[in-house]
Amino acid sequence: MHRDNSTRTDKSRLVSVEWLHENLKNDNLVILDATIRKVSKSVIFSSEKWIPKTRYFDLKGKFSDTEAEFPTTLPSIDQFQKEARALGVNQDSIIVVYDTKGIYSSPRVWWLFKTFGFENVAVLDGGLPEWKQLNYKTVTSLDTPSWSDGDFIASYKPQNIRFFNAISEISTDEDCLILDARSAQRFQGEIEEPRAGLRSGTIPNSENLPYTDLLDRYCLKSKEDLKSIFNTFKLENKSLTFSCGSGITACILALAADILNYNELSVYDGSWTEYGTLTT
Repeated sequence: MHRDNSTRTDKSRLVSVEWLHENLKNDNLVILDATIRKVSKSVIFSSEKWIPKTRYFDLKGKFSDTEAEFPTTLPSIDQFQKEARALGVNQDSIIVVYDTKGIYSSPRVWWLFKTFGFENVAVLDGGLPEWKQLNYKTVTSLDTPSWSDGDFIASYKPQNIRFFNAISEISTDEDCLILDARSAQRFQGEIEEPRAGLRSGTIPNSENLPYTDLLDRYCLKSKEDLKSIFNTFKLENKSLTFSCGSGITACILALAADILNYNELSVYDGSWTEYGTLTT
């Protein structure tokens, strides 16, 4: 059921479809679709519907290190700046990012922009499903790339990302906590990992917070509900690192924690795909 959150902006972390609908004509607005697609773009794009003015954010391609061993690996600062500029991102842009599942891959894009020094970026609460539910206009093609390259200047924030060489120390530090966004069945090793050949397991001393627990259908749960969920963990004065399968849904946890004003947040870039491969 649709929840009226038209006044909810959460300091540029989350915006409602009502807000986006009312601000579509803002010249500084850049709308990005972050949906991860498993088939050829030329095939799937021909049958899709989009929010007007949408530009496609190629999370698995242009905005990942495609030569890395593991999926969705953080791109270099030069690559991110180049590709963001190619999408017309300027220093004064207002970015809203969405996906076709509601809230799934869009928080990864939000976290990437924050990691590369851009703060005026928000996730669309409920994404395309929520937009359609309110019967707002959709279009059958992406925005025509008639814009000029933007002037966005990337500034890397290394504290936002954790890599394999830091995880062992973090997992044994009493002042840190790793929260894993995978399902309880995956976290507990009751079902196989979806990536072929990847062993089941968990990072030592990590705890489980399935990202689905934070969602009410397509939207993020209320701030009060999120607070209750996070309060089930002993988080006082701890830094938080979020993990998942490949660094995508971990960013949903990061989004919620940021809304709740927790400090010292980071995402383990390689997540279980990397950790489970490099350890026994």
